[in-house]
Formats: sequence, structure tokens, C-alpha cells
Amino acid sequence: MSATNTWGTTLLAPDRTRFCLWAPDASEVGLEIEGRSSQPMQAAGEGWFEAEAPVGPGTRYRFRVSPDLAVPDPASRLQAGDVHDASVVVDPAAYRWRNAEWRGRPWHETVLYEVHAGAMGGFAGVEAALPRLKELGVTAIELMPVNDFPGRRNWGYDGVLPYAPDTAFGTPDELRSLVDAAHGHGLMIFLDVVYNHFGPDGAYLHAYAKRFFDEGIHTPWGAAIDFRQEPVRAFFEENALAWLRDYRIDGLRFDAVHAISEADWLDLLATRIRSEFPDRHIHLVLENERNAARHLRPKGGFDAQWNDDGHNILHPLLTGEREGYYEDFCDDGAEKLAKVLAEGFLFQGQLSGHLGAPRGEPTAGLPPTAFVLFLQNHDQVGNRAFGERLAVLADPRALQAATALLLLCPQIPMLFMGEEWGATAPFLFFTDHNAELAPLVTQGRRKEFAKFAAFQDPAKRETIPDPNAESTFRNSTPNVEEAAHAPHDAVLALHRRLLALRRERIMPHLPGAKALGAQAVGAAAVVARWRLGDGSTLTIACNLGAEPARATGEGEVLFESMAGAAGTLATGELPARCTVALLSQG
Repeated sequence: MSATNTWGTTLLAPDRTRFCLWAPDASEVGLEIEGRSSQPMQAAGEGWFEAEAPVGPGTRYRFRVSPDLAVPDPASRLQAGDVHDASVVVDPAAYRWRNAEWRGRPWHETVLYEVHAGAMGGFAGVEAALPRLKELGVTAIELMPVNDFPGRRNWGYDGVLPYAPDTAFGTPDELRSLVDAAHGHGLMIFLDVVYNHFGPDGAYLHAYAKRFFDEGIHTPWGAAIDFRQEPVRAFFEENALAWLRDYRIDGLRFDAVHAISEADWLDLLATRIRSEFPDRHIHLVLENERNAARHLRPKGGFDAQWNDDGHNILHPLLTGEREGYYEDFCDDGAEKLAKVLAEGFLFQGQLSGHLGAPRGEPTAGLPPTAFVLFLQNHDQVGNRAFGERLAVLADPRALQAATALLLLCPQIPMLFMGEEWGATAPFLFFTDHNAELAPLVTQGRRKEFAKFAAFQDPAKRETIPDPNAESTFRNSTPNVEEAAHAPHDAVLALHRRLLALRRERIMPHLPGAKALGAQAVGAAAVVARWRLGDGSTLTIACNLGAEPARATGEGEVLFESMAGAAGTLATGELPARCTVALLSQG
């Protein structure tokens, strides 16, 4: 039987289910089973309604919240179709796990690989890819949101039913099979969850639970979710626990938590999760524009935050781009990169010119593993007008040098699907909205780029791919067969070699690691050092620029991206577009 839930369904027996809904704006609520006339639900106080019915798994149901509106369960575990259709009773405990003894892997062993499940052929397609991803050297697959969204194609951030895996990707048991298979390969599965907003189509909570939202606080998606309300906190806390318990997910990445007004709730959520799973390695990662370092300290309970600062410095160094949010990062890039390598965040309370406000908190005392570093991810590729990857934007030698920095740096590295072989397919923004909403999304998408120099001409903006066109999704699917052919095979071999070095020489000694400092040694060159947990010193000298730089380093050569480059450090020279990693014993 399933765990007792405040929201949604609880299977009490194979043929008996309890239903609960918080509907404070409804005077009465009915339960409709298989489309038949509704039975009254009992008012349980403070806006709650509940009922029991002699039904079991597979039963379709809705809640009638007014004479003219019957809605799916906001905590639906499965939909019989799309977001507007009936919900389905499921037994989350029915799946028979093959790797039930799995307890996860410690955080310092994490090498993330972000994927869009739909672009990899659904849950079954991701499962089929697990052997090659294990061979690559990643240890954790991070799924972009899988919660039910409108239509058949979506990034997942337009979801409106956070508990239900979208059937476009597969069934709940196919998701469990993916997780189970990953554990059998020694791989973790992370899931991106969205607790800051609901999508624009299918969020019926607005109709019967207006207190779920705070109209006094506005976000890019509308009124903020009101985490002061106990039922709201319970909705999302139970959601996090359901993914971790019912699907045995190993880690959660919390999307854009800067849009959650009650920031203290995040720490309470982490505390509850830790208390519920004391015997498992559960990893919690934030995306947080505020750079709120307090969440990464022991009392906060989170393992790490996506290091957008690191990406936003590396990208201009590789491409020369300066517009948008890169304006805070493009000048004095080497000095800023040195700070990110030594301290994690660039912004630790300073004024952000792009935001027009101070940003960040001091990171002193945080280990390098408190930061997830990346060169690419779904946002940084997909939010470009044409979804170009670095493989077509950057000099290949400079990108090779940056890849070595990424995969050997003691911060936790993350790759984006296809990055390991330099995939040529773009990753575009795609949706599948209804006829009324689709043109608004298309127009809004193109309007976003009007402030960029390249899109001042309206005709140029019209060339930006239509998010709702099926071809936009198809064109975003990387072709893994490329990896067997030049020059992609060499890029893949580089990633495998670097990840093997990380696994064998760096990863075991990350607990207790701390930065010893970093310095800019050229316009696009840095030298950074870390004391690892075994007392050894890791030195990385990285030059992304077109001119040689002055740098020195000592120790065993772990990696050099150009033949003879390590030897030049002894004479004080770091060649252009080159990275050298050295390890010296303590």
C-alpha cells in the first residue's frame, strides 16, 4: 500500500482508496469515478475535503469543484491522457525493484549528465543509453522535469501536475525501470523539480484554491506560490518525498528557487528530506540567482548550487559574447575566472549591473564541491535564439582546454547531453501548446530577442524557430551516431580520458579538499591550486586565449591539452588555448 498523503490519493487496500483535496474556495466538492455522477466529499476543516471509495489502481477520477467544473487531481500520480483529462489511481508500491539494496553514492563522486528524456527517446531511451554513459565516466543522470505538461513536447518547466510523469516520456513504471537499471549500473538518477510556478495551461488550482498563490508578489510567471500556507508547503514537501521514495530518485535539482519568496522553507524542506531518508545518499542541488551561500552550509542542508557565475565567465572567454547577462562577466574575464575557481561564486554581495541590485553572499569556508560547474546546460544552450552549442561557437582548441578545466576541477562537473562528442544538433526551446496559446508563446519568444543587436530587424526575429513546430523538437535531438566519426570521436575520447583521470586520481581525494587560491596570469589565463583531502596539491593552468601566458607549476603531469605544454611551465610559459593539470604529493 502507498504512504499516507495529505494531498491526492492513498491506497488503503487493493480495492479501497482515500481521496483528499484542498479547495478552500469551493463550498462543496464531489468525487467522480469513471465519469459517473459524483459522490459528495466530506468537509474536513480548513478547506480540506476527503472521501473513500471501493476502487483500486487503474481507476479514473476527477474532483467536481463547482457545478460546471470537474478537475484532475493536482497531486495526480498519472493522467489518462493529458493535463485536462481524468487522473488515475496508482499503487506506487507495486513495482518490484531489482536493486532494492541500492543506497546511492556519496556527493563527491558525482559527475552529472543533464538530459531531456523526450529528446533521448523517453524513459526507455534513456535506459538504453545507460551502458554508454557509464562507459563515458558520468555517475549521475539528471533528468529535466518530467512532470505532466500540456501537449507532447515541452522542456518540462510548463508542468502543472508535479507528481505525474508525463506519458509522452513513458509510464510511471518505465521511469522506475530507468532508475532501477541505473542503480544496477552504479549510476545515480537526479530529477529537476519546479516548485516556483505552474505552467499557463491546465493549472486549475487558481479556480478553487486562490490562497495557493500570493497576488502581492509577482514572478516572471505570475503571482508567486504562497509558501506561508501549510497546505502549500505540504503539497511540495510530499512531492519531493514521493520522487525519492516511490521512484528511488537519488537527487533533486530545485529550479529557480530565487522565485520562492519564503526562502527559509527551502532549509526546512531539506531537513525533512534528510530525516526521512537517513540511510541513503540523497543529494539536493539548487538553482539560485541570489547566490545565497547560507543554503549550502550545514544548517541549510543542500549539497551544492549550479554555478552560473562560472559558466557566465567561461562563455564570453570562449565566444567573445557580451550582451545580456554576460555584461557582468565579459570584462577582466581571467581575474573573474580565478575568483570563481578559488571561491565558487563571483558575486558575493556586490552590485550586479545587469540586475541593478546587490547579488550573492560570502562563500568563505565552503568546499569546492558545493558548486556545480558546467560549460553548457539546457538554459545556456536552449535560451539562445538558434540553440547553438559551443562546438559551433568556440575555437576547438580553446573548448578542449575549457573541457579539461571543467572535468578536472574539484567543483562538481556537469555535461549536457551530446556535449561529450560535440553534437552538431542545436537544443532549441520547444513546446506543444493549444491553438490559442501557441501563437502567443511564439511571439513572446521572438520578442525576447528584440534587445539584441542581431535581432533589431523584425524580419530577422521571424527566422527564430517556432517553439510549437514539431520540427523544432526533432531538430533538438542529438544524433549519437556522430560520435563514431571524426572529429567527434576525438572529442569523445578526450571526455573519456579526462573522466577516467578524475575518477582515478582526483575523485577519491575530494572530501576535505579546499582551494589554495587562483591568479590571473594573462588576459584569458589562470592558474588555480587546491589542497586535496589526502594532502596532495592539484594545480590547473588554463589559457583560453589566443596569446601565450606566463605561468609555472610543479608536480606529476595528469593532463596536457597540447604536446609538450607541461614542459613549458618549467620555463614559465603557458601556450595559447592550452590546459595543464599537475598533481604534487603533500
